[in-house]
Amino acid sequence: MDQSPSILRTTLLLLLLVFGTDSAMELISNKRDVLVGDEHILYCKAGVEGRITWQKDMEDIDEDMVSWVDESSSKFIIDKAKMDDAGRYTCRCDFGTHNDEITYELFVYEGPSFGTTVTYHEFLEGTNGTLPCLVSGQPAVDVQWLRNQQKIPSYGRTSTQSLGLTYEGKHVRQLPDNTLIIEQVSRKDAGTYVCKAVIRGRPVSQEIAISVVINAPPTVHAREEVKKVMAGQDNNISLLCLVDGVPKPNITWIMPVKLDPLHHQFNSDRSLLTILSVAKEDFGDYVCKATNKIAESSAAITLHVFETPEVFVAEELRRVLVGESVSVSCNVSGHPQPELHWLNKHNGRRIDYTSDRVRILNDALVIDYVVPSDGGVYSCMAVTPFGNASRDFIIHTQPGPPQYLSVSPGPTSVFFSLKTLPVDGGTPITSFALQWRQRPAEVWQESTVPASVPIAITSLKPYTLYTVRLAAMNAVGRGQFSETHTARTHGIRGEPDSPVLSTYQMKVDSNTFSIPLKQSDDGGTPLLHFNIRYKQDKEGAEWNEKQLSSDADIALIPELLFGTDYQLEVMAVNLNGSSIPSTINFTIPQQSAVKMTTGKMTKGAVVGIVMMIFLLVLVAVDAACCYTKRCGLLMFISMKLFGHEVPGLKMSEEGDGATNGDLKLKGIGTPRGSIQQQMGVQNFTKEGGQLTEVTCDKAPLTKNEKAAANRDLPTTDA
Repeated sequence: MDQSPSILRTTLLLLLLVFGTDSAMELISNKRDVLVGDEHILYCKAGVEGRITWQKDMEDIDEDMVSWVDESSSKFIIDKAKMDDAGRYTCRCDFGTHNDEITYELFVYEGPSFGTTVTYHEFLEGTNGTLPCLVSGQPAVDVQWLRNQQKIPSYGRTSTQSLGLTYEGKHVRQLPDNTLIIEQVSRKDAGTYVCKAVIRGRPVSQEIAISVVINAPPTVHAREEVKKVMAGQDNNISLLCLVDGVPKPNITWIMPVKLDPLHHQFNSDRSLLTILSVAKEDFGDYVCKATNKIAESSAAITLHVFETPEVFVAEELRRVLVGESVSVSCNVSGHPQPELHWLNKHNGRRIDYTSDRVRILNDALVIDYVVPSDGGVYSCMAVTPFGNASRDFIIHTQPGPPQYLSVSPGPTSVFFSLKTLPVDGGTPITSFALQWRQRPAEVWQESTVPASVPIAITSLKPYTLYTVRLAAMNAVGRGQFSETHTARTHGIRGEPDSPVLSTYQMKVDSNTFSIPLKQSDDGGTPLLHFNIRYKQDKEGAEWNEKQLSSDADIALIPELLFGTDYQLEVMAVNLNGSSIPSTINFTIPQQSAVKMTTGKMTKGAVVGIVMMIFLLVLVAVDAACCYTKRCGLLMFISMKLFGHEVPGLKMSEEGDGATNGDLKLKGIGTPRGSIQQQMGVQNFTKEGGQLTEVTCDKAPLTKNEKAAANRDLPTTDA
């Protein structure tokens, strides 16, 4: 308090420096609300010289109570503020030529204070609780209760949901005397409440925090009123006592046997009792008792102890190859006599006694012709109404073939992807066997990769078609291979692009095929050569291979089979590897087919067609000659083939071989094999007085035909 005047003066001087030397009136105060007993200074500044006077509530203040700072400023000091110091203060200045004034409202308050208000309350759950807030202050004080920074309504009943209080059926309200009442308190009402006192109409307030604790008598509930357990060295039992109450109750146990720390164990609050290695002597009632300052409560748990069944299995683990058989016996004992059951723990199913391949025979598990899915854990169980016991038997066998397998080629590699792992045969898959080959006749190449790394075949040839397959391996051995898949590897960086094949310029000349080559990009390294592969387009056909120089501009394949479809692959090769093959299919037509190239006929084809047409015309003319006039090449060929005397050929004679000028046909045939007969031509000759008629008729002349011939034949002189 001794330093307050000096602090106020320093503040006023700083304010004076800030506001400058303007002639306008200013009334400066460090605060508007003044606590009773505090010192307060009002500073009036006129800006220029003038006579300054002070008034409070329109009444002049004695000049002795006012001190001058300089010719243009004055201050009024309230040494120890009292309630009646509150009011309107006016600073007036006479400048000679005019007057000016400025007014300042000052408020003086006392408090608020909370007197003897109690800040800690305890209530019993279900009763009504009241929280008094004893507030004093001037001129007037308003009280507001808060919880969780939310206002609690005054007087009327209200839903606690709007207050952020989660319980229902209860309410909290503020009474007219500022007391807070909580009806039928519950544990959810516990917490901190705030009583806030505010000077009416002014931003002056004080708060006090009040703690509320809700007490509740203890309650005890046993999770299980009756507990059944089998006696045995490995059997432990836990008895749980659910205890509630505020303050937290102390828990004690009353047991039918003497407490043994090695045999009986408790958790931290002693609500859980664990009995180790339960024996018959542990039978009886166990009472859990809870006590706090309000009351006490208890609950009992009855423990029944029975003999534990025992299970004996001939062996715990057997390694069996796929296709072999396995049998393991199991014996059980206990009281009452347990039922024996075998359980497949992989699928949780009990094994049927009557199954064909997997069955129970004289309490023994028998599996014939083991398959990968038989691998795993089997449990021999002894079942009684009072407890069960079991022993496991494990079968390890080879894994099954990979299913749902896909392959994807990479640069000189092939990657395998498994949607699901193969059946593991009862023991984890440790690795995979990978096999690959290029041709069916080749021996499979193989490598093994751990199951923990990506499954891939590496170091393959680029742009090469491979057949691949996969098999899983475990501690027993390798399982069956998957179905085969085909994949063509990619190239490596820096390899050339695939050659461009101009299919519209390809040619088939007889049994020779040719197609132009063009290389667009050599991959940054000069080409070494082109690899050419071709084969018949049918299953099982072998590839034929050849190389072309890097400057070759056409691929020529001679001596192909007529009437055959072919596949062709062309790859460009540099030091980095080979390109992806460019492929094309083509056909060599039958040998008799007309030669065509890109839809146009060659000159030889045109000549051949013309000759064929000419030959057909000659044959037609010769046939017409033979059948109409009995002449021509066909007639000659037929006589050569038959080789006998042509029927119908006759000869007429007169005298000793001379004619008298009249030609008569006698139908006398010519000698066999005469030239005229062989030629099949008709001719009249005069040799040694004889006139011979040669005809190609197959039948002799009739009587009428002879008479007609004699009439038409002219008569000649000898």
